[in-house]
Amino acid sequence: MKAIREQLIKRLVKGEFLSGQALGEELGVSRAAISKHISALQEIGFDIFSVTGKGYRLASPIELLDESRITQLLIEQKTQAKVEVHNLIDSTNSYLMRRLPNQNIPGQVCIAEHQSAGRGRRGRQWISPFGSHIYLSMYWHLEQGMSAAMGLSVVAALAVSDAIKSLYSVDVELKWPNDIYFNGVKLAGILIDLEGQAMEPCHCVIGIGLNIKMPEKSAALVDQPWIDLSTALGVDIDRNVLAASIISALLTRLKVHSETGINTMVAQWQSQDFYYNKPVSLITGEKVTRGICRGINAQGALMLEINGQVSPVYGGEVSLRAGI
Repeated sequence: MKAIREQLIKRLVKGEFLSGQALGEELGVSRAAISKHISALQEIGFDIFSVTGKGYRLASPIELLDESRITQLLIEQKTQAKVEVHNLIDSTNSYLMRRLPNQNIPGQVCIAEHQSAGRGRRGRQWISPFGSHIYLSMYWHLEQGMSAAMGLSVVAALAVSDAIKSLYSVDVELKWPNDIYFNGVKLAGILIDLEGQAMEPCHCVIGIGLNIKMPEKSAALVDQPWIDLSTALGVDIDRNVLAASIISALLTRLKVHSETGINTMVAQWQSQDFYYNKPVSLITGEKVTRGICRGINAQGALMLEINGQVSPVYGGEVSLRAGI
């Protein structure tokens, strides 16, 4: 089933009319089966229309992510990374986690056009329409162990910021612990998965979901305010160029992190921290704690001022919201 949909995707992206009858004969299935597969592709974000006597066609061509082009762009940036691009996958993070412990090399990247089971923090679904955004995960071996893992969200957020700044000359906003905002609205999210023992080197997968061009159908499924980069900037985004830039920036930041932690990154985070010096509400389960955000410390913890006393708040199942 997946193989047939992969074949249909390859043909559809060329932007020409495809006969259902001819496709069925070529792929060894009935015309009705082709119709069902087309419907399934429409469900994941393909804008396909049909014309009697002509067949199926994309409303507008899609430029797919291109593994060889991304690799070439990385070479030009003097960056070495093993990159895999998948059209259809359950989750880029889950894919790399399944390959532990021996099938990944540090800096290995998985990017997908569509995730059937994309994940956000706290078990949320990450809406992943086909060919619209960037869903990117990178494997990294964390020599310092899980105690250093909290800084990875800071590293990843700053890397996305670096890439967007270098390509489009704009600053994004950062929101602890793992969101990237543009004009106060969510543009991207980060998900860190870890495996290993507390005091020993561990495996980690850093996932980045970045909104590029949200289809109308998918927008209706998102349960929080959002913005996409093409709308925010008013330009068409080349996802291959942006993906390569994010990979390069992330590897650069990770190498600094492995040598000095996030000590050198705290000031930059603070300068882009959306809630810095603002009243916030920290939500942990049913508990709501109100205070003033004072940025982050050198471990990546939130510094929260309550009644004049500033204390660190470490990660976990917490949310940060505007205070009252």
